[in-house]
Amino acid sequence: MTTTPEELEPMLKAQRAAFMAARPEPLSVRRDRIERLVALMVDNADELCAAMSEDFGNRAWTQSMVTDIMATVNFAKYCLSNLKGWAKPEKRKVQFPLGALGGKAELRFEPKGVVGILSPWNFPVNLAFGPLAQVLAAGNRAMLKPSEFTPKTSEVMARLIAEKFRPDEVAVAAGGPDVAQAFSALPFDHLVFTGSTETGRKVMQAAADNLTPVTLELGGKSPVVIGRSADLTRAGERIVMGKMMNAGQICLAPDYLLVPADMEEGVIAALELAMMDQYPDLTENEDYATIITDDKAERLRDMVADAKAGGADVVEIAPGGTASADKRKLPLTIVRNPSDSLACMEEEIFGPVLPIKTYETLDEAIDYINSRDRPLGLYFFGSDNAEREQVLSRTISGGVTVNDVVFHVTAEDLPFGGVGSSGIGAYHGPEGFREFSHARSVFTQPKVDIAGLAGIKPPYGERARKTMKLMLRK
Repeated sequence: MTTTPEELEPMLKAQRAAFMAARPEPLSVRRDRIERLVALMVDNADELCAAMSEDFGNRAWTQSMVTDIMATVNFAKYCLSNLKGWAKPEKRKVQFPLGALGGKAELRFEPKGVVGILSPWNFPVNLAFGPLAQVLAAGNRAMLKPSEFTPKTSEVMARLIAEKFRPDEVAVAAGGPDVAQAFSALPFDHLVFTGSTETGRKVMQAAADNLTPVTLELGGKSPVVIGRSADLTRAGERIVMGKMMNAGQICLAPDYLLVPADMEEGVIAALELAMMDQYPDLTENEDYATIITDDKAERLRDMVADAKAGGADVVEIAPGGTASADKRKLPLTIVRNPSDSLACMEEEIFGPVLPIKTYETLDEAIDYINSRDRPLGLYFFGSDNAEREQVLSRTISGGVTVNDVVFHVTAEDLPFGGVGSSGIGAYHGPEGFREFSHARSVFTQPKVDIAGLAGIKPPYGERARKTMKLMLRK
C-alpha cells in the first residue's frame, strides 16, 4: 500500500507523542523490539529472499541470505548483547576545585525521539533493518522509507513490520520520489540516508530546514591498491568476489584498481582465473545477480562505450559467453588505463565495470587517491607492512580492508561510515549507538557555595584576583 506525502506528518506526530508519553522506557522494552525484529527476519527469510530476487529479476537465495538476512540478524543480536553496556551512564572528571568540593559529572545516553530511515534498493533488507536495529537499541521510534526500485521487497517489509510493531513504534512509508522528498523534509530527531552522493546532498539540504541531524552513508570511488608484495592469485579471487557480488551494485565495491605497471598483465590474468572459478557460466548462472533496471544496465553499457570511444583498452571477461535472454546480466569489463575524463573515472560505477590504472611508484598511487574525493572504502593488497602503512597513513577514507575488499563493513564492532563526499556519521559499533543517542551532560553541584569561595560571585574583590592568578599559572 502506497503512502501519500500528506500521511507522513501525522505518522511522525503519532510516534513522537507515543515516545514522549512512554518516557522513561526500561531497556527491556528496547530488547523486546529488537527481538521482534530478529524474529521477523528469521521467520520470514525465504519470503524476503524471494521478494528480493523478484525485484532484481534474479538474485541468488544464498547471496540474499548472507548479505541481507544473516548479516542483519547477527548485527541485531550484537546490539542486544551490548545494549546494557552502551546505555550505562559514564562518569566524567570534574576540574579542580569543583571535584574536590563534591561536584559530580556524568554523561547519559538518551534516545533522541523519532528517527527516519531512507534505505536504498541494492541491499533492501540489510540497509533498512540494520540501522533500525541500532535505532531501536538507542530507544527511539522509527519511520522507514524503502526504495521504490524494490517494490515487492518493500511491500513484504511493510506487511511484516505492521504485524510485529505498532505504528507508533515502527512504521513504513512506501512510495516514489515524491514520498521520499516529503519524508526527508520531515522534522525528525535524526535522519539516516543510504544512497548516492548526489541524492545525499539533496537529503541534507531538506533536513537542514529543520536542523535535523543526519547520518549519510554514501558511496564514491573506492580504490584498490595492489602493492608489489601482493599475492596476485589471492587478490584476484577476492576482488572478483567483492566486485561481482550483487553484480557490483554495492556502495563499497572496488571501483578502480591501482596496479604497478609491470604487474598489470598478471593482475588481469588473476581476475580472469577468478572469474572462471567463481562464475564458469556467467550469464546463465543463477548465482549471478542482474542489474536492477533496464535503465541502469543501459547506463553501464554507455559507460563502456564511452571508454572505447575515449581510446581505452576494454577487456570483457565473460566465461561461457555473453549471450543471454536477460539483457541485464553484464560481464566483468576491464577498462585499461582510462583517462580521468571518462565516465567510468568520474562517476561511481555501481556495476561490473572495473578500470585499471598503472603506477610506477607507490607515491604516485597515493597522490592519485588523494587528488580525488575521499572514498567510502580503501583496499590494499600486499604482505609488506611498510608498504601497507605508507598507504594507510597517507590517505583518508571511510574505512579500510587489508588483503580483501568490502569486509570491514562486516566487523560489527567497528563503526561504518564515510568521510567527506562519501558520507557523514556512522553506525555499527558503540559509535552507532551514540550516533542515534543524545549525549546528555548532567552536572550535580555540591552544597558548598563554590562561586563564593572562589570569589567569582559579585561583588568581586581580592579573592577573585587570587583565584584568577591561581588558575592562570603556567
